[in-house]
Amino acid sequence: MNFSFLSPVSDTVLAHSELLSEQSLGKKIKIHSTQNGIPDLDQVKLAIIGVKENRNDVNYMGEVLDFDAIRTSLYALFPGNWYTNIADLGDIPSGSSIDDTYYALKTIVSVLLEKKIIPIIIGGSQDLTYANYRAYDTMAPMVNIVNVDSNFDLGDADVEMKNNTFFGKIILEQPYNLFNYSALGYQTYFNSQEEIDLMDKLYFEAYRLGEVTHNINIVEPVMRDAHIVTVDLKSVRAAEVGAKQKYSPNGFNGKEICAISRYAGISNKVSSFGIYEYKSSTDLDATPMLVAQMIWYFIEGVNCRINDDDFTDENSYQKFNVLIEDEELIFYKSIKTGRWWIEIPFLPNVNNKLKKHTLLPCTHDDYVEASQGKIPERWYKAYKKNSF
Repeated sequence: MNFSFLSPVSDTVLAHSELLSEQSLGKKIKIHSTQNGIPDLDQVKLAIIGVKENRNDVNYMGEVLDFDAIRTSLYALFPGNWYTNIADLGDIPSGSSIDDTYYALKTIVSVLLEKKIIPIIIGGSQDLTYANYRAYDTMAPMVNIVNVDSNFDLGDADVEMKNNTFFGKIILEQPYNLFNYSALGYQTYFNSQEEIDLMDKLYFEAYRLGEVTHNINIVEPVMRDAHIVTVDLKSVRAAEVGAKQKYSPNGFNGKEICAISRYAGISNKVSSFGIYEYKSSTDLDATPMLVAQMIWYFIEGVNCRINDDDFTDENSYQKFNVLIEDEELIFYKSIKTGRWWIEIPFLPNVNNKLKKHTLLPCTHDDYVEASQGKIPERWYKAYKKNSF
């Protein structure tokens, strides 16, 4: 295991956790320390990693990142009724070059994925998502990414990658592993019309901030289909965070961003979760506690996962056929959880990315609308993308 890139959790955090209740998370997590080294990862389900890299932030001014306040806040929380073992592997320091940091993160995430351990990444700039994505090159033929962000971060793939342009690189760079990209909580005035049009042209999914806050439940089927979830803290409104973290008066509140984190955890597919654009501060600051609570809710979600997507047993689901014009839509409903899926048909005469009938997570409302003659937008976009 190549974990030589990692530096241990600081003695300051460990000293603080010594004073905590025996029931606290700090006493339950396996921690990478100077004294004991990397913990044994046998039976571990989730692993926390800090990445002290922010040099590709367009506003980078030489700030040094420190995640001690997040860890201190997280360790002081009490676990839920959890069955999963958690490790804190410490931090990846910024390498001599940014590519060195990317390589270290990609390598460590690859090792964790092979061990069926879900990495929880606390990062500086969000371009680290690119390294996280590249860790899947040998793992999965097609990857779905959900970006919780006020911006699409598409940019120009021909120029140097930054934290506001990294998705252009993910889309256009070989090997082409990206199947779907979903943006949750985008704010129109932060995105050019060209980027909005491109999202539409590529049949990617984009949900405006107002859509999500009006009905937070629309996040669930989107997360259920994701492998990687990346959260930009700039998606949180200024009133919820400390002085250094303030970005926009509009955004998700603390309750909403925690609900989104929990939906990410509940998804059976999500195998890595990252929180980025953290700005460390020496002032009294609510941001570390918010990040700690987001991590807590993600872990809570993982502990609430239910395998309800085995459609080989006919007694475990109900099947519904809906005819719209000359198109037959086939819906499935899990008897165990009540969650819904819609089938994307295999197209035999095209360069098909899916190679089989694929079930796309959807909502009961999608079924109701289809019954009234309206084709669900998620199905339409997935069908068109599959027709390329």
